[in-house]
Amino acid sequence: MVEIALLAFLVLVVLLSLGVALPYCFGAGLMVMVLVGDATMKGMMLWGFSQLTNPILLAIPLFVFAGTIMSVSGIAASLLKFVNIFVGRIRGGLGVVACISCAIIGAISGSGLTGVAAIGPLLIPEMERKGYPRAYATALVANSSILGLLIPPSVTMIVYGWVTETSILASFLATLGPGLLIMLGLSIVNMVMARNFPLVLDEPVAFGVLVKEAGSRTVHAIPALLMPVIILGGIYGGIMTPTEAAAVAVIYALPVGFMIYKGLTWKSFLESSKESATAVGAILIMILFSLMLSQIFVMEDIPQALVEAIFEITTDKTLLLILVTLFLFAIGMVVNDITAIILTAPLLLPLMGALGVSPIQFAAIMGVTTAMGGVTPPYASILYLGARIGNVKFTEVIKPAMILLLFGYLPVVVLVVVWPDLSEYIPAMLGY
Repeated sequence: MVEIALLAFLVLVVLLSLGVALPYCFGAGLMVMVLVGDATMKGMMLWGFSQLTNPILLAIPLFVFAGTIMSVSGIAASLLKFVNIFVGRIRGGLGVVACISCAIIGAISGSGLTGVAAIGPLLIPEMERKGYPRAYATALVANSSILGLLIPPSVTMIVYGWVTETSILASFLATLGPGLLIMLGLSIVNMVMARNFPLVLDEPVAFGVLVKEAGSRTVHAIPALLMPVIILGGIYGGIMTPTEAAAVAVIYALPVGFMIYKGLTWKSFLESSKESATAVGAILIMILFSLMLSQIFVMEDIPQALVEAIFEITTDKTLLLILVTLFLFAIGMVVNDITAIILTAPLLLPLMGALGVSPIQFAAIMGVTTAMGGVTPPYASILYLGARIGNVKFTEVIKPAMILLLFGYLPVVVLVVVWPDLSEYIPAMLGY
């Protein structure tokens, strides 16, 4: 059966390389297991649909909807102005605004694409006006939007906790430390690179004027800032489950968008609803097929066979973790982070257990490695979207994006792998 599983995986990889839509790729791999192996499609379809009714998954469409509303309602613009007043006047400060704003948005939407969609149209033209190369500004916003996949609540970690039966709250917290470090790393790299740009800085103002402006923007941003406070406070305070918090995020975003910031209209609300429904439909179909294929692999003891085969190569923990990290990074380059986790987490979790790696640290490893796929070709969905929003050629964005990834992101990936406390300390401190 291992040979059949390898054949199914080969079919999956070939179709992905040819650019076939993700659900069809996983459906083809599934058909190989059914037609050549002894899996039954009827039983797997019934099992797959029963899994999709899990209330935990309801958090995904709700967070997607909340993020879509936020991007058109004026909430993102208010957050941007709030952050800019504190760091926008220093050299390279506008780039730091991008990093911090995307981190805050990540604490609301749980999605990487939302950061690009909400921040890109506002910040990229402004950064170009201030002297940043447009391709660099686009790359920085796209790379910073990865934080939406790491700063809790994260849709990726909801799926990881569901698939591996790990506490979702612990999974959220596992990527919090790495996410904040990546935000810091990207900010530092930006400050260094900004020295080479002919930046136009705002004229200095009197301290009293600055304080008055900061106070005004803070008051204006309070409704937007309350959103992550309510979501995260409700989750970690034990008041709400992640699914309930996602519902509260939607309920809160509607009156704030309609009545306070007034960027949300009935027309934009209906368009946001349609956009969210389309995105969620595609995500759930993809989840269904990838989950079924992954479950067949588990039923056929493929994970155990994989563990035995890998231990025949080496038993060195560090080397194995490096190999697993490279494998996850390669998977993330061809599929999105949710698909990568559903497909590989059940396969690799027994191996991690044998190595003494906790499910919480593994959550962080999977989170930071698969998230990189959003800005690394050929998948690079976040980077492609950023290039479209920034109106620049994709080839122009690649170089600055890779520089930011290499010096601002990869060092944190290494730390996550070799330093368990980076992902385990905060969950342990809160009792997980």
